[in-house]
Amino acid sequence: MTITENIRKELQTLVDSKYQEFHSALVPGTENILGVRIPQLRVMAKEIAKRDDWRIFIEATDTKFYEEAMLQGMVIGRSKTALDEQMKYVKRFVPRIDNWAVCDIFCSELKTAVKKGKETVWQFIQPYLKSPQEFELRFGIVMLFHYIDEEHIDLLLKYTDSFCHDAYYARMAMAWMISICFVKFPEKTMEYLKHSKLDNWTYNKSLQKTIESLRVDKRTKDVLRSMKRR
Repeated sequence: MTITENIRKELQTLVDSKYQEFHSALVPGTENILGVRIPQLRVMAKEIAKRDDWRIFIEATDTKFYEEAMLQGMVIGRSKTALDEQMKYVKRFVPRIDNWAVCDIFCSELKTAVKKGKETVWQFIQPYLKSPQEFELRFGIVMLFHYIDEEHIDLLLKYTDSFCHDAYYARMAMAWMISICFVKFPEKTMEYLKHSKLDNWTYNKSLQKTIESLRVDKRTKDVLRSMKRR
């Protein structure tokens, strides 16, 4: 039995049918969800990453279920290897991303990779920020969340004005990023929004996501509501 088959067998013992129904509704179009909760997947990923054969698992292409792809991404993020090898596996994995959940969890698991080499990863994600593919572009944008800091904020806001894509999940990622920029750098992001070249849908969604934040005060939210494009 292969490592993938063993992992699949273990996943099937953790299936929660109610969670499967709930999570499937959150990831429309994904028909192969078993129904294993994310915390349980993280526990499994931690153990797999310690094994000598973890590379065999993340290189496997005979996966069947959503959770197997999620696990592969988690293991890549947790792998104790040199950054150049880790990024090789990231590059191989990104084209396999076909939903927002795998994308976003994968990006969050790459936090350690960013710590290993922040500038290296910054350069690595640049081509994805220009990708015509919806989830490659979302991957690039969500990876930018690791760079919402003093050093990169001006570059991020400049990038937003070059953003042009019709895909829903790419646009939502951009709106989400701008809302986080606003929370961390309210003055700069407010000034950006006043002169933003974003398309109306993404611009308005950015306002909405920011207004929904618990870290933005009521007075500022009222100002943001008045800035909505009609």
